[in-house]
Amino acid sequence: MMSAAIGRGFNLGNALEAAVEGEGGMVIQDHYFKIIADAGFTSIRLPVTWSAHSMTVPPFYIEAAFFERVDHVIQEALKNGLIVILNDHHFDELNADPQAYKGWLIALWEQIARHYKDYPDELYFEILNEPHGEFNTHPEWWNSLAAEALAVIRNLNPYRMTVIGPINWNSINSLPTLELPKEDQSLIATFHFYDPFQFTHQGAEWAGEEAQSWLGTKWSGTLDQRNAVTAQLDKAVKWAEEQGRPLYLGEFGAYSKADDNSRYVWTDFVARSAEKRHISWTYWEFGAGFGAYDREARAWRPLILRALMPGG
Repeated sequence: MMSAAIGRGFNLGNALEAAVEGEGGMVIQDHYFKIIADAGFTSIRLPVTWSAHSMTVPPFYIEAAFFERVDHVIQEALKNGLIVILNDHHFDELNADPQAYKGWLIALWEQIARHYKDYPDELYFEILNEPHGEFNTHPEWWNSLAAEALAVIRNLNPYRMTVIGPINWNSINSLPTLELPKEDQSLIATFHFYDPFQFTHQGAEWAGEEAQSWLGTKWSGTLDQRNAVTAQLDKAVKWAEEQGRPLYLGEFGAYSKADDNSRYVWTDFVARSAEKRHISWTYWEFGAGFGAYDREARAWRPLILRALMPGG
């Protein structure tokens, strides 16, 4: 499977998808990549909000200094033998009004594709994180825009692995709406998984006031709980087999407000269930609110590490 090289990895979230790196709670340090690789992980997903670092009108030029920062992060990851999945994250304007802002996305990918055309094959592209908003009512808009962005990428990166996911925040249930160009065999289909949401997002400040009422929700791995997870994953696998596409679980994780044991049981079950189905994954995320690594203590959180890397 083409996604197999991704294997087990991390999102380096809350860093380059903030308007200013650090405002989201994390600044990426060079030594993180060695820590990740030494623990046996093989990939990172790099969320980047390009639209916050470009002109907001044509020709939508990306800031040279920001490109340099992203270059450095990618190079450090590659130096440590990690696959890098470079995405476009938090494009709020586009999700709110795809027809008005689609040209901006295309212009960004023209620049990104040109800038990284000579980088090694271990750099993958991901066109847009979690399409939602108006795309949810017009899935055909997303299919059309993804194909247009892909064509721009393919001009200079004809065989670079490129990741595309469905609407509704990359929901498994929306995979049937996703139409990928049949002739392109360098594509990986992605989805995100945070079910049950009341468990994984309990107490999350950005998940609305009701998230506070979810505090104390446990996940002990009952038969019903496990079946709910595997039913969703099996739905994704069925779609992927019908389409002849490899699958990649781009995000999954449980927020730190959940109790440690529940987080361990859920994370372990989702990761092993994905692996049994030949689905590679990147955990959300490395070192912030969902983090497997405690940056202040400079140590892995043992239960989360063990859930992700048994025997690690």
